[in-house]
Parts: sequence; C-alpha cells; structure tokens
Amino acid sequence: MLKEKFKALEDVLLAETERCYGERLVSLVLFGSAARGTQRFDSDVDFLIVARDLPRGRLKRVREFQAVDERLGPFLGKLRGSGINTGLSPVFKAPEEAEEGSPLFLDMVEDAKILFDRDGFFARRLERLRERLKALGAKRIWRGNAWYWDLKPDYKPGDVIEL
Repeated sequence: MLKEKFKALEDVLLAETERCYGERLVSLVLFGSAARGTQRFDSDVDFLIVARDLPRGRLKRVREFQAVDERLGPFLGKLRGSGINTGLSPVFKAPEEAEEGSPLFLDMVEDAKILFDRDGFFARRLERLRERLKALGAKRIWRGNAWYWDLKPDYKPGDVIEL
C-alpha cells in the first residue's frame, strides 16, 4: 500500500511539475528512499528539478515551485489522512549547474528514478559520473542504513580526485 501511494504521488508530482515549468523543464529525478523504494510513512520525497531559465537564488526558485506545492496540497492531505506524513524536498538546478555536477549526484548515481528527462539530459550526466567513479575504482560502502563513497580505494598522498 505504501509504495502504491508514493507511486501515485510521483505521478501527480510529475504532472504538476510539467504544468508549472512547461517547455523549460529538462529533468525531474527522484532520489533517496522514495527512489530506492525504501520509504517509510514519514519519509520526504527528495527530487531534483532541472529547468531552463530558473530565477537566481534558492528562495526565488522555491517561490516559483510554490504553485506545484499548492496544487499537491490536497493530495498530500489525503495521504496524511491515511497515515502517510510525507513532504516534498525539491532541489533546483539550471542545466548549466547540473553539468557542473554536485556531491548530491553521488546519491543518485545508483538509485535515481528519472521521471522526466528531455533528450536524456540527466541520464547522460549520471552516466558520465558512473564512468568516472568506475575509472577511480570507487565503491559505495554501506554501514547499516547509511552509506558513503570510498572514491579512490588506492589513494596515495598527492593524488587528485576529480569527478
């Protein structure tokens, strides 16, 4: 039941994000527990929006997203009524910013769920990161429910690690 409700939320999120950003939307990517299918009744939905012509600054980007948030309000209310206390945790990037990369993308390289990806933009970005991690011999190491990356297991002082 929980996974089905989160899937329905994904569908509504995608529709409303497309409605808000229109042709500017480049990618919508889930990450974290919702993408891995390990969400709980109180898990947030973490996602990345890549869109052209975003306003400068996080607060302006959040304000623009408020239209999506407001339209999702009734759906989130229904989820709360069934004991699912989830929230939305968006991250916003322009395509140029996404191309520069982010440590956040390490959380997506194995577990991202791409809901929308115009011309395969973000899938290509993740593939380049995967290839770089493979070239470094990087390994994701799990400790309980958390993990970290050993980016270069054969690291020697003076080595430079670039992703």
